[in-house]
Amino acid sequence: MKICDVLDRKSILPDLKALNKKGILEELVVPVAEIAGVSQKDLSKVLMERERLGSTGIGGGIGIPHGKMKNLESLVLGFGLSRKGVDFESLDGQPTHIFFLLVTPENSTGLHLKLLARISRILKNDPFKSRLLEAVDSDEILGIIKEEDEEF
Repeated sequence: MKICDVLDRKSILPDLKALNKKGILEELVVPVAEIAGVSQKDLSKVLMERERLGSTGIGGGIGIPHGKMKNLESLVLGFGLSRKGVDFESLDGQPTHIFFLLVTPENSTGLHLKLLARISRILKNDPFKSRLLEAVDSDEILGIIKEEDEEF
């Protein structure tokens, strides 16, 4: 499965404004909840509960908040950029700039893990991360992700 198979242009936020973890999650949730047909409140709750288990700020400026929801028909992916960077309680203690938000149906463990692995793999590419951080809008971000997605 490719990232672009599930990343909807409407769920790409090129300029997140929030200054903390909770705010970032609340911003990312808005388009994803709409696409998924779930409440923003319920989705935020799922993500915050997952964060309490351990931060999804994996380091290197990257956060991959994720969770599973009942009554979700299919996997939904969102993307956001924080130009300033926020404290996402990352493993390396550095600010987080690039966010992929992944929500999957409760019973889809394999799919969930495959997509998390794919996202993690492409984000190890520093030139790719730099290009994302320099992108100005959703279309450019989607194009950069598509290009990288094709190579893996």
